[in-house]
Amino acid sequence: MAADLRRILVIKLGAFGDVVLALGPMAAIRRHHAGAHVTVLTTAPYAGFLAASPYADAMWVDDRPGWARPWSVLALGRRLRAGGFERVYDLQTSDRSSFYFRLMGRPAWSGIARGCSLPHDDPGRDRLHTLDRQHAQLAIAGIADVPPPELGWATAPIGHLGPRPLFAILVAGGAATRPVKRWPAAHFGALARSLAARGVQPVLVGTAAEADVIAAVRAACPAALDLAGRTSLLDLATLARGAALAIGNDSGPMHLAAAVGCPSLVLFSAASDPALTAPRGAHVRVLREASLTDLTVERVVAAGLDSGLVRAEVPGP
Repeated sequence: MAADLRRILVIKLGAFGDVVLALGPMAAIRRHHAGAHVTVLTTAPYAGFLAASPYADAMWVDDRPGWARPWSVLALGRRLRAGGFERVYDLQTSDRSSFYFRLMGRPAWSGIARGCSLPHDDPGRDRLHTLDRQHAQLAIAGIADVPPPELGWATAPIGHLGPRPLFAILVAGGAATRPVKRWPAAHFGALARSLAARGVQPVLVGTAAEADVIAAVRAACPAALDLAGRTSLLDLATLARGAALAIGNDSGPMHLAAAVGCPSLVLFSAASDPALTAPRGAHVRVLREASLTDLTVERVVAAGLDSGLVRAEVPGP
């Protein structure tokens, strides 16, 4: 019986938006195996964030070794086999994570690995939203009740970051390898000016790698607060919990904002399908244009500021 299992492994390697979407399934696995020791295998950027959650007893970091480092692959295999895991929930369901099924000697496995004991073999799984796909996968493993992502545990002191009482989060960056998923920085600059004119402080978040884009937005709106590279994932969750609104590209921080209940306007291009990957929630809206250069500032202002989406009283123009 599942309740008798003692050692469980959950695999979730990234990207960050997918990690946020996996929090509900992780909570369901934790509850279903209440007496088990649960280990999460993830990558370094998310280990500290997931370690703060109540869903894992141990956190292992996968540095994603390739065959150029065969000794590292073998060392990972030895560690995984030595873990004595009685069931593995592969929430990554990639070629890499499926390879770990073989590397571990084919343990009891929920995922898509060929020959696994609890296969999610729906031929239409790639046409399902990530949450629906994970729910169907866990149902096959006997876990029928999967909650939405819940982040009440994700808190951090943010007074040192300095946001004003009324602020909005802007996520102007995103994957550098997919620039077509980014609304132009000049448009974000105009949006930031519109926010500032209404007495709402624009707060610009992102990694240090996105500092150039964020700097361009702040150059257009010096009133904006630049937090590029200054926030942990727990900081971001806490910021989003207090923000009047979050507006940004299809990216991990927008999934986080939506998951903590922040009213969120997410901007999509033809490069990704919101039906498959958009954040979900009662306070989430999506705007989509095949090319984000064609999405006007006026449309974003109307959808984000003039539509009643914001949860604080924001003055009109």
